[in-house]
Amino acid sequence: MQSNVALTVTLPVSEVKITFDYLQNIFHQSRSDFPCEYWKPSIEGFNAPIKDSLAAPSEHKLQTPLIELHELGATVHYDILGLTYWMLTRVEEIGRTDLDNHQRFPATSCHAFKHGYLERPIVDEWLHILGQIIQRVWPGIELKQHQFTMKVSHDVDAPAHYAFQNLKGLVRTMGGDVLVRKDVVAALKAPWIWLNSKQTIHPKDPANTFDWLMRQSEESGLTSAFYFICGRTDVSKDAKYDPEMPQIRKLMYDIHQRGHEIGLHPSYNTYNRPGEIVKEANRLRKICREEGIKQSDWGGRMHFLRWNQTITQKALALAGMSYDSTLGYADRPGFRCGTCFEYPAFDVATDKPLSLRVRPLVAMDCTIIAERYLGLGSTEAAYEKFNELKENCRKVGGGFTLLWHNSFFNSPKDFFIYRRLVSER
Repeated sequence: MQSNVALTVTLPVSEVKITFDYLQNIFHQSRSDFPCEYWKPSIEGFNAPIKDSLAAPSEHKLQTPLIELHELGATVHYDILGLTYWMLTRVEEIGRTDLDNHQRFPATSCHAFKHGYLERPIVDEWLHILGQIIQRVWPGIELKQHQFTMKVSHDVDAPAHYAFQNLKGLVRTMGGDVLVRKDVVAALKAPWIWLNSKQTIHPKDPANTFDWLMRQSEESGLTSAFYFICGRTDVSKDAKYDPEMPQIRKLMYDIHQRGHEIGLHPSYNTYNRPGEIVKEANRLRKICREEGIKQSDWGGRMHFLRWNQTITQKALALAGMSYDSTLGYADRPGFRCGTCFEYPAFDVATDKPLSLRVRPLVAMDCTIIAERYLGLGSTEAAYEKFNELKENCRKVGGGFTLLWHNSFFNSPKDFFIYRRLVSER
């Protein structure tokens, strides 16, 4: 339904104003089953930052013209601010039951996927249009100019292929090397690598890509963030390591010494257990204190991207986390929150902001490459998809957030794709 209430934006020293006269109640509801219109900005003299066709989720047909400029200012017949609220607070997914096997709200259930705009940061695009309206109504106002940034992070699910296995697990992994990965040489090296990984992860371990990842970031002027699992709430889903182990302490210390970031990767079942998140965050900070690691900010990402909008973000704020970078979809890349800018988390239940900041996740390695998701493989098509999302972030002056696991380098092509993505700034 359309609300009969209008929203007006004014300035104290000005008689003109901007009025939004088409507020929509749908932007306060947890639904995805309503239409989507498309608007062409150039028809009304506005510049689109990405494409001249902008998605406009709406229960009703768009009015023509959509934006009217007049002597009193401007009247906007679309609820830009309502859309922004709906996307950023993820009202759409609160209380939903159409979840996947990990109890996640999947991309395939969301409005953006169903209407073809998931790979567009539509909140940023609409705010770009609003910026043009503001400058036409108040020509003297200078709007903040944003510069493109890139954030790379690495969930440390498996810091080593062999190091943290017991003897039975080592034999099973060697069997996988031979039968699944067809790599007999790796299987033959495995016992030697395993025996020589008691204090530090052996450099020949296939999952030990940490030095390489840091070098790529250093050569490209980036800082890598490494998120460590610090609990075990599901034996089969969580890590085989404990953060107190000497190999992990040494790894964290080396990462910090090189100027990169340590963060938290809360374990599998913590997404709806605030006390466990607090416990794991405190455990990480304790280890870092013992190793002389000091950081002004502590960030991270939920394991398996598990997320409950009414619980998880409040738990992370309670745990003293500065930011979280979970909010992307596992099954499809794109803009779950409609933006590629970091923003303050907001609790819709109390109608108050949280101390946590949301850093939306745009793309994850397996989302694009793995057969179980988009399935593009380690191909040029995969690189082009990553790069298309990166360029959409660039066009709105936002941030491209890329998650690439240290253990997700299954072929030389994966190294090549990653290197191109981070070096081509």
